[in-house]
Amino acid sequence: MSAANTAAVAAAYDDVAELYTNMFRDAMVQRPFDRAFLALFADLVREGTPGVVADVGCGPGRITGHLDGLGLRTFGLDASAEMIRMARDVHPHLRFDHAPMERIDVADGELAAIVAWYSIIHMPPEQLPDVFAEFARAIAPEGLLLLAFQAADDGIASQPYDHRVAPVVRWSPVRLTELLRPAGFAPVTHMVCAPGPDERTPQGYLLVRKSAGTEAGAGDS
Repeated sequence: MSAANTAAVAAAYDDVAELYTNMFRDAMVQRPFDRAFLALFADLVREGTPGVVADVGCGPGRITGHLDGLGLRTFGLDASAEMIRMARDVHPHLRFDHAPMERIDVADGELAAIVAWYSIIHMPPEQLPDVFAEFARAIAPEGLLLLAFQAADDGIASQPYDHRVAPVVRWSPVRLTELLRPAGFAPVTHMVCAPGPDERTPQGYLLVRKSAGTEAGAGDS
């Protein structure tokens, strides 16, 4: 994401941080597919190489806290200073970094996994390869990456979508998988769910694994 786009999206979320936190505080109760996919992810992380999980674009820490409750060692990061302030208030025992997802403050291969839960949705498509290269740098070989996003049809690579806070791009899971391959990620599974009562689009979940032979930083241009 360009610096200007990152700043604009962060500022938009700064303005709604408290409202957003209150609105989605108990959202997991009404989202069984979210709970199921995160539980599967947690099981697979525990079966793999021990390590820390980063929740990138964590907002007020809702997913970070949920993963902590599932027994994972986790921390969050977000470009919105107000979102990070809210996250620290709600989850004072967890680490939250004020940083964009393009700059994860860990050593090469330090992370067991990354979760990007509706956090790549504001990224222009041409910027995603650089972000995925950073994910590949940070994740250990055989580590996992879990993405959630508003889903588009498989026949559409990406599709603009009106969003209340900032412009959004919807993605086909198949096309998103193709975009992840150059960074060294191989598909594990994906799922698309029909819109719920309070949703306007299908919801996508994509789980990929960093290939064992991928060097840290693979995919950099």
